[in-house]
Amino acid sequence: MNAEVLIVGAGPAGLTAAIVLAQQGRQVMIVDARAEGAGTSRAAVVHPRTLEVLEPYGVAERLAAHGIHTPVFAIRDRDRLLVPVPFDGLPTAYPYTLMISQADTEAHLLARLHELGGQVIRPARVSHVEQDAGGVTATLDDGQRIRAAYLIGADGLNSTVRESAGIGFTGGTYAESFVLADVRLSGGVPRNEVILYFSPAGLVVVAPLPGGMHRIVATVDEAPKEPGIPFVQHLLDTRGPEAEPARVRELIWSSRFRVHHRIADTYRQGRLLLAGDAAHVHSPAGGQGMNLGIDDAVHLGETLARVLGGEPDSLLDSYAATRRPQAEQVVALAGRLTRLATAAAGRRVLRNLLLALAGRVPAVRTRLAWQLSGLSRRDPAGSGAAERKVAAGR
Repeated sequence: MNAEVLIVGAGPAGLTAAIVLAQQGRQVMIVDARAEGAGTSRAAVVHPRTLEVLEPYGVAERLAAHGIHTPVFAIRDRDRLLVPVPFDGLPTAYPYTLMISQADTEAHLLARLHELGGQVIRPARVSHVEQDAGGVTATLDDGQRIRAAYLIGADGLNSTVRESAGIGFTGGTYAESFVLADVRLSGGVPRNEVILYFSPAGLVVVAPLPGGMHRIVATVDEAPKEPGIPFVQHLLDTRGPEAEPARVRELIWSSRFRVHHRIADTYRQGRLLLAGDAAHVHSPAGGQGMNLGIDDAVHLGETLARVLGGEPDSLLDSYAATRRPQAEQVVALAGRLTRLATAAAGRRVLRNLLLALAGRVPAVRTRLAWQLSGLSRRDPAGSGAAERKVAAGR
């Protein structure tokens, strides 16, 4: 064996799984096809539940120290507040949404892995995976073979591991394109809220980032490959605040992409296991994708460590059986938010009326806060290390 566990993919999910296994003394190897880590901030939201599960592994405090704490998620129709979702009353040590770029999140995860003696082997592209009764063999593009007892596929939407395992990826693709942009703004956008704006033209999310920047996410029918300042400004002018318009002073980075809503038919096939985007992808509404992937990785890493320590292999079936329903719930929530935001103009008045009424009900706001924060995914038995620390007030 080259390793007890081989991880394919060094994004947030793969790095997290490697940290969990390395901290628990398991022999882990992680490879990635990219020559270097992420340099842009595709995922920029870290939710309270994610910080809870990362806390025992020495990452939560680092992230919290470098991101912006936003205690409110707000749904608005232009200037009209429809649903305020406060996080500051949640029973957690992290009662806020943490805004931090994916590049920085990956950098902090990688630094922790290095402290534990781990390294990412890159560029190393896995072209084929085979398993037998004794383990898994991964073949790289250069012909090199890596042998491990188990293999985690954290290699994204077009996962080689998932395809090699013959696991279906059921779902579809949204008709709209999504635009991402990191900008510097002036005008009427607060620094302490993540705002989902509804409008007849579609949705736009505006959220603060460190360094005086804001993240813009929007749905459009078609978008240029690299949206420029005029395009982003038009999105804000037609969807964002009206009373005090936001002005784009500088564009740091932008991109467009298509979004799928898919879930792997199973998270396990023998010694092959899936986590992160290899297992589920969905709309960015609500900022759940990376968070769910990190949550997957912590649970899978802890379960594999127990199995490698001599506990029954059937524990891995439990991982697969519990994580997939949680992905279904997250995909459904993101889908509902996207459909609400892109509702036809004729339904806008009714939608706004119903949302405004619901937003006045404390139980509705609390339930949405628990779902968006990820706290609804806590272990009901409270058996996790993070839950124990929170319960103890540490």
